[in-house]
Amino acid sequence: MSSDHPTTMPSRTQPEPAVLDDQALARLRELDPEGVNHLLERVVAAFLKSLDQQEQVLAQGRDAPRDLNGLRHVAHTLKSAAASLGAAVLSQRCAEIESLARAGREEGLPDLIRTVLDDIAAARLAMQQLVQSSR
Repeated sequence: MSSDHPTTMPSRTQPEPAVLDDQALARLRELDPEGVNHLLERVVAAFLKSLDQQEQVLAQGRDAPRDLNGLRHVAHTLKSAAASLGAAVLSQRCAEIESLARAGREEGLPDLIRTVLDDIAAARLAMQQLVQSSR
């Protein structure tokens, strides 16, 4: 009996196919169709560089006392950057953190932050592979 679904768990070293949205990446590629300006690579590099500081603020937000304003700001920034690169799941979860922080609600925040940190790791890997494959 054949199945359209894999029977094994995906490897943690390989990103899931849906980590980056192909349509968002195609829109970026349209801005530099010949690739002469290396726009996609530059945008990805800037995003990856900014992740270190953003991850640090998010990681600190797992434990009380939390800087909700700092979390809100980082989540907002990361939400927009992730969306522009097609990391839709990461963007949506950042929107959730932003909303909770704006409302001053901390319930569920530590678990959501842990999930976002995992999403960041998956997005980082997918973007690194994307840039490597475009060279």
